[in-house]
Amino acid sequence: MPARLKPAAAADVADALDRVRAEEPAKADLRLLTKHFLAVLEERAPGRSVEVRVPPYAAVQCVEGVRHTRGTPPAVIETDAVTWIALATGAMTWSDAVDQALVRASGERTDLSPYLPLGGDVGVVR
Repeated sequence: MPARLKPAAAADVADALDRVRAEEPAKADLRLLTKHFLAVLEERAPGRSVEVRVPPYAAVQCVEGVRHTRGTPPAVIETDAVTWIALATGAMTWSDAVDQALVRASGERTDLSPYLPLGGDVGVVR
């Protein structure tokens, strides 16, 4: 079983967000922020009915409902790191991302708008 993701230190998140907003995102910053915000989502929406994938960095299962244990889950969300960070910080809304085909979502419970943004200020877990 893969190790659970853990939120990053607040200072590391703030520094990475500053760099991402100011310049072309570095892979290390995208990885840190992607894993951080997926960990926050997993904490705020516990469960195993929806898999959120942000390749190549990480994936989590979250949202209450029928537990998924093997194979492809019945509910999957996939997006890229830049879009995920924008959603998590409130720079983009869920409906805008879906309308622009920046998010692929299939199955029940795949509307994450009740959980987003996760930390629009600097992504710090409250």
